[in-house]
Amino acid sequence: MNFNKLQFLIKLIESRGTGSPKELARKLNMSERMIYKYIYMLKHEFKAPIAYSRSMKSYYFTENGRLDLKWKKDN
Repeated sequence: MNFNKLQFLIKLIESRGTGSPKELARKLNMSERMIYKYIYMLKHEFKAPIAYSRSMKSYYFTENGRLDLKWKKDN
């Protein structure tokens, strides 16, 4: 798993700018099959509420919240 690609995927989902799975695969320079694996992992392992809109042609989060894979130092 490439964490940089995963972080970029999360940003694209947040902005509702993923495009179709085929377009998303091109944006992330990976196979469409791998896109589906990443989306599955986000949904099932991270419990991220992700859906796909055919009208928007984008994945999006169905609830307000934040999924961040960066280390945050406690104050």
